[in-house]
Amino acid sequence: MDEFAFIRSIAPKHHQQSSLIKGIGDDAAIFRQPYQDIVTAVDTFVEGIHFSKQTMEPHHVGYRVLAANISDIAAMGAVPAFYLISIVIPDSWTKAELSEIYKGMQMLASQYQMDLIGGDTVSGKELTISVTIIGYVEHNKVRYRNNARENDLVFVTGTLGDSSAGLYLLTSQGHSLSDCTRDYFIERHRLPSPRVDFSREMLPLSRVALNDISDGIANEAAEIAEASRVTIHLDYNSLPVHPQLKQFTAEQQRKWKLFGGEDFEILGTAAESDWPAIRAAAEKAQIKVTRIGYVTHQPHNTGKVILQEGNEQSILDKSGYTHLK
Repeated sequence: MDEFAFIRSIAPKHHQQSSLIKGIGDDAAIFRQPYQDIVTAVDTFVEGIHFSKQTMEPHHVGYRVLAANISDIAAMGAVPAFYLISIVIPDSWTKAELSEIYKGMQMLASQYQMDLIGGDTVSGKELTISVTIIGYVEHNKVRYRNNARENDLVFVTGTLGDSSAGLYLLTSQGHSLSDCTRDYFIERHRLPSPRVDFSREMLPLSRVALNDISDGIANEAAEIAEASRVTIHLDYNSLPVHPQLKQFTAEQQRKWKLFGGEDFEILGTAAESDWPAIRAAAEKAQIKVTRIGYVTHQPHNTGKVILQEGNEQSILDKSGYTHLK
């Protein structure tokens, strides 16, 4: 199958976004959106770094790479609308496997009425997928990392460390867990849930800083602290975890809670008075939200994250996964 036949095979049969004028089939896509701000993000995923055939079926790969981008859009307070896929295809991937990757994307995209509107297809030595996503948010309602202020509370959705536990179970032998528990952690790794509904429910809040947890809460909290020029304090004992995570060693739990990435939960800060509204937003989105810390302004610790662990305080290293490190 040549490039054009492949493109025809994955092209959507109909569009879901009314603002789309022209999708796949020309040199560029066209959409018109006169009354909202446009938010866009791009991520690149490489076989052997971000995914592998040993831990995922092809449809998991497609689902997960799109979920990562949707999570970025959620952290900006926006709703996803379009995506473009540029893919480098090696000989080791079959037509059927590639079709399954796109089916995985479509499985998630359909939940948000997203349209695939273009991209690029080339051959190469290793499977590489670059996702560009486009979303909308009401005027002046974008959520920036530099919106944290002194005396804010810090909160996080869901539970932490699940994805790392799932990857561990997929790549290790001999850990005895019930099938139900094992399946839960593995699914959290393969099929994460972006928190779009939660961030949208917080739209009435006048100020909130958000970041999605793609590289571990230590890394994401530091990004908010640095952008806002504040100090973020986290209480280790308040960090939410699934009850079954306690079946792993204390060292594993700590590593996954603080530095394990790809949970794609939402970390945020907001005024103390907004906590009831945040809890109400989580309830409407049918997810858990937990208060885990607070914000101060300490000139000697600007941009730092301080971890309270029992009676001990320490500067939390920004040591989640980063490329080119």
